[in-house]
Amino acid sequence: MAQGKGFGLGLGKMKELAEAFKKAQQVQEGAKQLQQELETMEIQGQSEDGLVIVTMSGNQEPLKVEIKDEALANGSEALSASVTAAYKDAYQKSTETMRERMEELTGSFGLPGM
Repeated sequence: MAQGKGFGLGLGKMKELAEAFKKAQQVQEGAKQLQQELETMEIQGQSEDGLVIVTMSGNQEPLKVEIKDEALANGSEALSASVTAAYKDAYQKSTETMRERMEELTGSFGLPGM
C-alpha cells in the first residue's frame, strides 16, 4: 500500500455515509408512522347505485359492508355485482391513497417516487 493512501474514504465520504444512514433512519421512521396511519384510516367505496358501501382500512383490510334493503330486492346476481363494484371502488381509492402517501414520504426526504 502506498504511503498516505488509507482506505480511500476521506472525511467527505464519511460525512456522506453518515448522512445516508441518517436519511435511511428517517425514512424507516416515516414508513412506520405511515403504516400506523393507514391501519387506522377508513376508506369507503360504493356501488354505482349507492346501495352497497364497502369500508376498508388504508392498508386494504376489509372492515365492513353495508347493504341497503333495496339492494336485496334486486336479487342475488345484482347484489353480488353491487358488492363487487363497491369493493373495487374502495380498493382503487385505498391504492391511490397509499400511493399518494408514499410519494409524500419519499418526496419529503428527496427520494424518487415509488
